[in-house]
Amino acid sequence: MPFINVKMLSGRSTEQKRALVEALTAAMVDTCGADQDGTTVVIEEYEREHWAKGGVLISDR
Repeated sequence: MPFINVKMLSGRSTEQKRALVEALTAAMVDTCGADQDGTTVVIEEYEREHWAKGGVLISDR
């Protein structure tokens, strides 16, 4: 029962997220032999002012 947690900036379309979860699930099935129906993918989205890299908010870049 694999659980894949994706953390990313908000702004992607539903179509992009759908393609991402399909690709991640397929990779888990193909690479690790996981059961497709048992693979869970969760997407956590963050606003640019809630994410920083190198000590700088992404919204300030």
